[in-house]
Amino acid sequence: MSLILNILWLIFGGFFMAVGWVVIALFMAVTIVGLPWFVAAMNMAHLSLLPFGREAVNREILSGEADIGTGALGVIGNIIWFLFGGIWLALGHAFWAVALAVTIIGIPFAFQHLKLAALALAPIGKVVINKNHIPAARY
Repeated sequence: MSLILNILWLIFGGFFMAVGWVVIALFMAVTIVGLPWFVAAMNMAHLSLLPFGREAVNREILSGEADIGTGALGVIGNIIWFLFGGIWLALGHAFWAVALAVTIIGIPFAFQHLKLAALALAPIGKVVINKNHIPAARY
C-alpha cells in the first residue's frame, strides 16, 4: 500500500516539494557554514519524496541519548533554519495541503503535507526511519 501511496504522492506535490528541499539544501551547502543544515535538508528531501511508510523522529528519543542536534545548539540551528529555509518550505507544504484538502481523494495527502510543513519548521535533530523498524522503547 505504501508503494501506491508514494507513487500518487509524487503526482500530488511530493516531487515538487522534494525539489524545493533539495534547492534549499544546495543553498545551505553553497554557504559552507550551512553544511549542517544541508545534511538535515537532504534527509528531509528524501522523506518528502517518499513519505508513506516512513517518519521523522527525534534522535534523542530514538537513541536514548542527547547529541549536538538535540540540545541547545539544535534549538539555535532550528531557529536559523526557520529564518532561511524552513518558513518557505512550510508555506509550500501548506499550499499543497490546502489545494489537496478541497478534494476527497487528496485529504490523506493533505495531512502528509501538513506533517511535512511542521517538520520543515524544525528539522535539526530528527532522523527518518521506516515505520516497520521502530525499536522498542528504552526504560
